[in-house]
Amino acid sequence: MTRFTPQELEAARDRVIPDVVAGGLSVLFCGINPGLMSAARGHHFARPGNRFWPVLARSGFTPRLLKPSEQEELLAYGLGITNVVARATARADELSAEEFREGGRLLTERVERLRPRLLAVVGITAYRTAFGEKRAVVGEQERTIGETRIWVLPNPSGLNAHWTVGAMAEEFARLREAAGVPDRRPDVTADPHP
Repeated sequence: MTRFTPQELEAARDRVIPDVVAGGLSVLFCGINPGLMSAARGHHFARPGNRFWPVLARSGFTPRLLKPSEQEELLAYGLGITNVVARATARADELSAEEFREGGRLLTERVERLRPRLLAVVGITAYRTAFGEKRAVVGEQERTIGETRIWVLPNPSGLNAHWTVGAMAEEFARLREAAGVPDRRPDVTADPHP
């Protein structure tokens, strides 16, 4: 894995990682914003210790653990990735409430255009701020964007220590089932009687 100097990471500040999207996805995952490591690598959720990719596999969205560099493979499973705020920062708390609200507006436009079955925002605080839903909790939301249902998931950052990988995988699996996405884990889909 490539190591970056502090100067290389700082040079990634404000970079934008292209979305992994297509029309008609089953689930469009929406991060808060890219971190500097992700921006330097050019892939979503690319910081070591981020649990997005392991939780995605463990919850049955993918048949194996994908690397961030394999993010385009998500499209074959009807999945995509975007962010509430596109620009990279070292920490999400560097973003202003105005950036979150504008990000929510732009995200709404993106969802109206792409029309995924479900929008899954990974980060309760980002969702609350972007959409003005101060009392939102993890799980399915009452709000929709057109026909697109919204689900809030826990932030998979390693800094979110009170959510274990197992608990996150259970929540992601609830989303997968609600979206009608098949369980792709090999031990679940394999025929025990060949």
